[in-house]
Amino acid sequence: MNRLFNLVDAFSRMLSRIAQFVTVVLVISMIYEVVARYVFGAPTIWAFDISYMCTGTLFVLGAAYALKQDAHVRIDFLAQKMPVRLRRLIEGLVFILLVAPIFAALSKFAIERAWRAWETSEVESVSPWAPLMWPFFAILAIGLVALTLQQIVHGLRVLRGDEDQPFKLEA
Repeated sequence: MNRLFNLVDAFSRMLSRIAQFVTVVLVISMIYEVVARYVFGAPTIWAFDISYMCTGTLFVLGAAYALKQDAHVRIDFLAQKMPVRLRRLIEGLVFILLVAPIFAALSKFAIERAWRAWETSEVESVSPWAPLMWPFFAILAIGLVALTLQQIVHGLRVLRGDEDQPFKLEA
């Protein structure tokens, strides 16, 4: 099972590296847009599309790795008062039985949406640039699948009481 956990962790790490590259693309494209617009008086037709696509990509590709690193915001004032074993049981079951199935359904929807956009060659209808939408939808689907898998792994690690888990539960 550890091998499967490590595979999911590696997939999340790889997607986070892609997100880092997308950050560079976003920054360069926004700098280019500002210079083109305000220095040369020639705004681009693609800047808005690139900005929301890159931002969405960053969010969804980084989410699984953030979960792996326990970087999400956690409000645990109630959990601090519970025994460690009860905390682990609740967190593990919530991730496996509640959170992961919700994200699995979102992943299924995203995969179907990407496939439909691929089949119909859907373009962004309100954009003068009119980029194809399937690559963006496919990235969203991949990120959601990775997040779902990482949630399952997280829940199983918590239930197993793994000491190498990325978060700390104080006694």
